Formats: sequence, C-alpha cells, structure tokens
Amino acid sequence: MGALSMLVLLLTHPVEFRTLVQYKLWHEPNRDLTAPSEHAHSGWNRKSMRRCWEFLDLTSRSFAAVIKEVEGDLARAICLFYLVLRALDTIEDDMTLPDEKKQPVLRNFHKYAVTPGWTFTENGPNEKDRQLLVEYDVVSEELNLLDKRYLDVILNIAEKMETGMADYAHKAATTGEIYVEKVSDYNLYCHYVAGLVGEGLSQLFSASGKEVPWLGEQLELANSMGLMLQKTNIIRDFREDMDDRRYFWPREIWGSEALGKAVDQPAFTNVEQMCDPINQRQALWVQSAMVADVLGHAVDSLDYLRLLKQQTVFNFCAIPQTMAISTLCLCFMNYEMFQKHIKIRRAEAASLIMRSTNPRDVAYIFRDYARKIHRKATPEDPSYIKISVACAKIDQWCEQHYPSFVSISTSPSGNAQQIFDRSDARTKVVELTEKREREIALEKRLASTGPVKPQPLGEGQNDFKEILFYVSIAFVLVIAVGLGGAWLLMQIYA
Repeated sequence: MGALSMLVLLLTHPVEFRTLVQYKLWHEPNRDLTAPSEHAHSGWNRKSMRRCWEFLDLTSRSFAAVIKEVEGDLARAICLFYLVLRALDTIEDDMTLPDEKKQPVLRNFHKYAVTPGWTFTENGPNEKDRQLLVEYDVVSEELNLLDKRYLDVILNIAEKMETGMADYAHKAATTGEIYVEKVSDYNLYCHYVAGLVGEGLSQLFSASGKEVPWLGEQLELANSMGLMLQKTNIIRDFREDMDDRRYFWPREIWGSEALGKAVDQPAFTNVEQMCDPINQRQALWVQSAMVADVLGHAVDSLDYLRLLKQQTVFNFCAIPQTMAISTLCLCFMNYEMFQKHIKIRRAEAASLIMRSTNPRDVAYIFRDYARKIHRKATPEDPSYIKISVACAKIDQWCEQHYPSFVSISTSPSGNAQQIFDRSDARTKVVELTEKREREIALEKRLASTGPVKPQPLGEGQNDFKEILFYVSIAFVLVIAVGLGGAWLLMQIYA
C-alpha cells in the first residue's frame, strides 16, 4: 500500500491502520533465502532454483510467503511440489487446448516433470501461468537434484492428480457437458485437485522428519484440509470462473427444484441466472448450501492442525485455513460475490496471519467466524439447519478442546499456568472433579501398599532408643532432685 492509501485508511478505518502498522513492524520474515547460510537448503546459489523461487512468487497469490518460512530444505521441496502441480493445473485449465492434445500430456506429466529440458509452449497466449511451462526445464532440473524421499512423494501425487484431471477433461470434451452434475462428482474433483495436495504435503512433512511419521497416513484429515481451501476458493471465484466459462458448482445444488419451490420460482437451468438481481434470494440460498458443504470440513481441519508440532509447518497449514473461514464468512449471504470478485481486507488478513500461531487461537478464530456465519443465516433458508449444525459442531469442538472459561497465563520465567474464570459455574465442577480425583488416587495408593499395622510400643528400634532417652532424662532428673533436696536439708539443720 502506498502512503496515500495508508493515510486514507488511517482516516476511514483507524483500527485497521493500527493492525497493518503492527504487522509491518513486528511480523518480519524469519528467513532470508538469499543468505549464504541458507544456500544449502534454499538452493539460492543455483540459477535454476532462483528462477523457481521467482515462479513461486509469480504463480501463487497466497502461499508463497508461508512456503518460504518453512524451515530447512522442506521449503524448497514444497516450492517444487507447488510448481509441478501449478504446471499440471495450467494444462488442465486451458480451454484452448484440444482434448487430443491435452490427454497425452496430462496422463504422462509425472514423466515429463523430471525429463531434463522438457518444456511446453502450446498453452493459449492468455493463460496466466503459461510462462512456467515455457521455462519448465528449470523445475525439472531442480527436481532431479531433490532428495529421493521428497521426489517420490511429489511424483506419486502428480500421477494420481493427472489421472483425475485427464478423466474430467475428457468427459467435458467428449460429452459437451460443461457442468459438474452431482455433489459426489464435485467432491471427487476437489479431491483430485486439492485433497491430494493435502495428502502430499502431509507425506512431505513426515519425510522431512519435522513431523511424526504417521502424519502422512492421516488421509481423511489431510483431504478435508485441501477440500476446505478448494471449495472456499470455488465459492469466492464464482464470477471470475463464470466469465471464463468454467463451472464448478454442482447442478445438484444450484439446479435443485426444492430451492426453486422455496421462493415460488422454477429451478435454475444455468448458472448465469444467479447473477440476475431478480434471482438474488434464490441465488443466496444456493450459495448457502455451498457454504454448508464447506463447513462440514472445518472440524477435520482443526483435528489435523492439532497433530502438528513444528511451528513453521503449523503456520504454513493454519494461515490458509483461517483465511478460508474468513473468506467464507465474507461471501455468505453477500450478493456482491455474484457480481464481482471479492476478498477480505488487508488488515483482516494481517490480523489472521499474526494470530494463527497455535491451535487454541486458530480454534477461536474458527469459532468466531462460525458464529458470525450463523448470525447471518435466516430460518427461511432451506440450508438453515445444516448451517446451524455445522457452526454448532465448530463451537462444540472448541469448548471440548479449549474451554472458554480457562485461560493461559505465562509467567516471566516462561511457565504456563491455567487460570479459571471464577464467575463460570464450570470452574466449581472442575475443582470438585480434581479434588475427587486426588482422593481416588490416594485411596488407590493406600490400597496398593496395604493398611499400616499399629506396632507395639518398644518393638521398633527407633522406639527403643526413644524410650531409653526419656528414661535416662528422668533418671538424671530424679538424681538431681534428690541431691538438691539433701543439700537443702543439710543447710537447714546444720
């Protein structure tokens, strides 16, 4: 933002201005990829890898910054993984490529990806990421230098993804059908283009040793992470995709006769009808059904984030998820989304980046946005119950794992301590429960050692010594008193 923009922001939104200033002052990048000490991990000393980092900045709208922050050589592996999938997606998205040309390239892309010198120059001139494929030889050069434990994951995911993309592209080209029909087809497509990304990243985290080995086996949770991001982007990008004649919203939702009957109108026959203001109410209810579907992945995403231990990996995963739930809240019941591309404000994004540093704060971010979404919902909406249930599950998850009546206080020495809200009735329950648990633990300890038998006085060695000590003292006192009395009598009768 320029100086004039910041001045306008100061005058119109002072709180947001303060947030942006805090972000610029305190949220400095923790890693300089260009530093000589980082060359062994970042590969910046190689011309081909420098160009790959440049392509990451050019092709990624939101992931570049968080990828660069990941520690060690894992950042370089994720960068190359992203570029491979971005190149694959660019071929699949290009509507100017005929199916007979697209199919062999898609289905063999995992082989081309590591073929030295391979490039692709046949994308349409308006395809925004075509330059990545024109210079793809720098990516293949770096892939062949990558550690095998990373490369195997990247190529395996690329092969799975290319198969799914090729199947969908072929179906669209041969049947002439431009719409996704069923929600199940929509879920499968999102799995191919995003769920597999979540699986691949989990496997890269495990391969790096920065996360537990079994994280790569959490396929359902990793899939939900990817689907939540992809489906949110599909909702937000509705207008942009429609203008490019790309349709991802399933007909089973937008063409629902039940939604049409709810507003006494016929069901939509094409997605363009949702952009007509006369259909605003019905369009928003279609959007509500799409949002309810996305919210169903929120709890799985929170479960996944709780498994992560390494800070930079957590930040890399958490920041896009909090951005997604924020974007979802912005889009929900907002008809502007059907008219133009919308996005959250910069100050809000900066605030989310600064707050997305631990599972507790991320959970509260999810909870707060879920509550905002629920407040926007109306009982007349056919998806109202689904929205309410999905938001309640997020709230319930937060209370179960991070109860709101418990806060964390950190002492100057760095020790964390739980503080209970005395005004909350649950505090008394917790205290009574803890007291009862201590009593049970004591009873178990006594039961395991057996009752203490009373010992007759004098039988123990210590008892005998103690008795002898007191008898000796008594004897000395008696002698002293006797001698004192004798001396006193002698003084009287002398």
